[in-house]
Amino acid sequence: MTDPRISPVAVDAYHRLERELFGDEALTGTAHVSRTWAHSPGLTKAQRPLQNYLLGQSPLPARDRELAILRVAWLSQCEYAFGQHVRMGGAAGLTPEEIERVPQGPAAEGWTEFQSTLLRAVDELHAHGRLTEPIWTALAKTYDEAQLLDLIAVIGRYWTVAAMLNTVNVQPEPGLPTFPPTR
Repeated sequence: MTDPRISPVAVDAYHRLERELFGDEALTGTAHVSRTWAHSPGLTKAQRPLQNYLLGQSPLPARDRELAILRVAWLSQCEYAFGQHVRMGGAAGLTPEEIERVPQGPAAEGWTEFQSTLLRAVDELHAHGRLTEPIWTALAKTYDEAQLLDLIAVIGRYWTVAAMLNTVNVQPEPGLPTFPPTR
């Protein structure tokens, strides 16, 4: 499928909706994902506070958050989310080599022990909807309870985003990074 099932709303209509819903906190972006969410104003309004919290106020380290999101996007085969978070991951301190290594998974050479554990957590939640005791215990050596909960929320949130993007077939903006070549 190459065409979106639901096309993004026009940019000017999106900006009007943003101002209606968020007033002074309105964004001026034109991303296809946001303009597609806009077909459901209630959903747009409901999901924004969670998104803002997870991306800007969570005690979860931004670098870890972005590594987890990239792994979710890869496992979900959501190139749009992967591309968006290549940019965000780089801004959070992930190296190009780390980003390119995400598809290889937690056993790939080059990860720290904690990064490997973090990727295993994403893999477990993606596959089974829960974390095993060894992964939970390993994460809890580094993260406090708030960070543990936020990690689960980030993984679940981005699984939802990936499912929406994939199902609706949201098209990437020109120049959005794509999946790295697999080895």
